Amino acid sequence: MPENLNQENKTFYLTTPIYYVNDIPHIGHAYTTIAADVMCRYKRMKGYDVMFLTGTDEHGQKIQQSAAAKGLTPIELADRTVLNFRELWHALGISNDDFIRTTEERHHRTVQAIFKKLLDQGDIYKGTYEGWYCVPCETYVPESSMGEDKTCPDCRRPLQMMEEESYFFRASKYVPRLLEYYEKNLRGVMPRSRYNEIVSFLKSGVRDQSISRTTLKWGIPVPDDDAHVVYVWFDALINYVTACGYLDDPEKFARFWPSAHHLVGKDIIRFHCVVWPIMLLALGVNPPVTVFAHGWWTVEGEKMSKSRGNVVDPFEMVERYGRDPFRYFLLREVPFGLDGDFSEAALVGRINSDLANDLGNLLNRTLQMVDNFCGGVLPVSGAAGQLEQEIAELAAKTVRDVDEKISDFAFDEALKAIWALIGRGNKYIDETMPWKLAKEGKEEDLHRVLNTLYDVLRLGSLLVAPFVPDTAARLWEQLGLEGDPGKCAIDGFAWGERTPGLKVNKGKVLFPRIDMNEWKKDKEARDGRKAAPAAAAPAPEIPLEHEEAVEIDAFRAVELRVAQIVSVEEIPKSKKLYKLSIDLGYEKRTIVSGIKEFFTPEELLGKRIVIVANLKPAKLCGVESNGMLLAAGDGKKTTLSLLTPDRDIPLGCRVS
Repeated sequence: MPENLNQENKTFYLTTPIYYVNDIPHIGHAYTTIAADVMCRYKRMKGYDVMFLTGTDEHGQKIQQSAAAKGLTPIELADRTVLNFRELWHALGISNDDFIRTTEERHHRTVQAIFKKLLDQGDIYKGTYEGWYCVPCETYVPESSMGEDKTCPDCRRPLQMMEEESYFFRASKYVPRLLEYYEKNLRGVMPRSRYNEIVSFLKSGVRDQSISRTTLKWGIPVPDDDAHVVYVWFDALINYVTACGYLDDPEKFARFWPSAHHLVGKDIIRFHCVVWPIMLLALGVNPPVTVFAHGWWTVEGEKMSKSRGNVVDPFEMVERYGRDPFRYFLLREVPFGLDGDFSEAALVGRINSDLANDLGNLLNRTLQMVDNFCGGVLPVSGAAGQLEQEIAELAAKTVRDVDEKISDFAFDEALKAIWALIGRGNKYIDETMPWKLAKEGKEEDLHRVLNTLYDVLRLGSLLVAPFVPDTAARLWEQLGLEGDPGKCAIDGFAWGERTPGLKVNKGKVLFPRIDMNEWKKDKEARDGRKAAPAAAAPAPEIPLEHEEAVEIDAFRAVELRVAQIVSVEEIPKSKKLYKLSIDLGYEKRTIVSGIKEFFTPEELLGKRIVIVANLKPAKLCGVESNGMLLAAGDGKKTTLSLLTPDRDIPLGCRVS
C-alpha cells in the first residue's frame, strides 16, 4: 500500500531509536540501523528528499550507575561509548544525515522549551508519585502489569517501591484523540499485530505519566526547578523533533515532520506509540506517519547473553564476512517485524547460495560470454521474442513489487522478489544455451540473449543497491557503467536502453564460495579459543589443611537463607565494598560486601543468592552490615563466584 507521505514536497524522515550508551553496540542495534539505512537509500533513489536520523540516549539512572561502576563520570562514559556506535555505522555503511546525542545543547534547549510549553498550558502539573519502579527500565510499573514476586514485566528484575515528588503529564486527556488518530491511520503502528496491541492498551486506560525525578541528577533540569530532572523517556523521545528543527528551524520542521517514520524494537513500542504521540498531540503536532516495531534476535535458539558468551559482535561479522553479506543476511533471513534467530552457519549458507551461486554466478556467466563471443563489447540486439518479453514483464513486475514491499517495511519480501528475477536470469541461460547459439552461428539470437541478461543485471544492480551498496557498485562497474547505482533514479530505468558499443569490465568474482568443511574447522577453532581462557584458568589453590571438624549442632547454628539483591550502591572512598539491599521475602536488610572488584551493579541486581542470616551486625566504612554473602574463589583472588540456588526457590527459604 502507498504511504501517507508529504507528496507535494516528496520528503521522507526516518529515525532509529537513540541507543543507550551504557554498553557496546550489538546485533540488535545493527539490525535496526541497517533496516533504516536500506529504506533511506531506497527513498533517495525514488527521488525523495530524505532525512535519516540516529543517535544515542545519554541520560538516566542506568547511565549514571554504569559510569559509577567504571569509575567514570556519566559524560565520560557517554563520550567513550558513542565512538563505538559511530565506528559501527561507518563499518556497516550507514548513510545517516544526522547523529544526535541527548547531551547536546540543542536537545537540552528543546526539551526545556517543550516542558515549559506543556506546563504553561496546564498539561504538566506537580504531585507525588508512589509506586513500584524498575531501575534498569527506568519506569514505574502498575501492579496489574507486574510479574511474579513484584518483578518488571519486561526485564524480569525486581521492582523497588519508591515515593517522590514528581511532575506529571496529563496523558489521559489525549487518549480519545490518539485512538481517533489510529482509527483513521491504520499504518500508524506496524506490523498489524502491534497496532492491535496498542489500540487495546489505549482502550484499557492510560494514567497520567510521571515525567521528572528527584532521586538522580544526571539529566536535563526541569525549567525553574533544579530539584527535578526530566525523566529520561520524556527527554529521549523529544530527540526526534530536536533534530528535525522543532525549536531552531521551523521551515525544516514543516518540511520533514509530516513524513516522519520511526523504527523501534518491540520492547519500547508503548513509549513510542502511546506516550510519544500523546506528547505530540498536546503540542499541536501530528503523530508520526508510522512507527514500525521489529522483533528480537536470538542466537542459535538461545537468548543473547554475556554470561552465555553468545552475543553477536557486528564488528566481527563485518570483518570476517564483509558488510554487504551481513546486511543482506539480517534483512533476508527473517520477516521484518518477527523475532529471528542468528546462526553464523546460516549466514555462510546465504553467502554461498544467494550471493555466490545466484547473483555472482549470473554476473560471471554473462560477462564471460560477452567476452568470449563478442570481444567484451555488448552487441546490438534484435527484436525480443516471447521468452524475452516474459522476462521484461517480470522485470517490470519486480520493480513494482519491490516498491510495494519496501514501503511496507517487508525487506525480506523485496529481496525475494529481486532474487526471483536473478534466478530467472540463470534459468534463461540454461533455456537458451548461448554457447550453442554461438557454435551454430545464430548471432541474432545470441545477441538478444546477451542483451536480455545484461538488462537483468543492470536492473538488479539498481534494486540491490539499497541493501548491498558496495556489491551494487562493483556490479555496475563490471557492467561497464559509470557512476554509483545508489545515486541513480530507479524510476529512470528503461529496459533495453544503453550506450551503443558499451564495453564490459569483467573483474574478480563478487562472492567467492566458502568451503564448508574448512569453515567448520575454523569455527570450531574459534569457539575453542573463546572457551580457552576458562579452560586454561589456573587450578585453585587447595588448602593444605581443613578447618577443625565441627559438631552438627554447630553447623545448624549457622542460618543460611535464600535472598535477592534489590539494589546496589557504591560506598564512597572504598574500592572493594558495595552496599547491597537484600530482600529475604519477610524483611529487607543491608549487607556490605567486598565484591566490587568482581561484579558490576548490573550483574548483581536481581540475582538470587544464599546469605548467612544470623551473623552479628558489623560496621564497615560507617555502614552497618547485617549478614554475609556466600561465595567461592580460586584462592588467588582473581575469580569469584556467588553461591546461588539452581532453581526458583522462594525468598527466605532456609538452606540446610
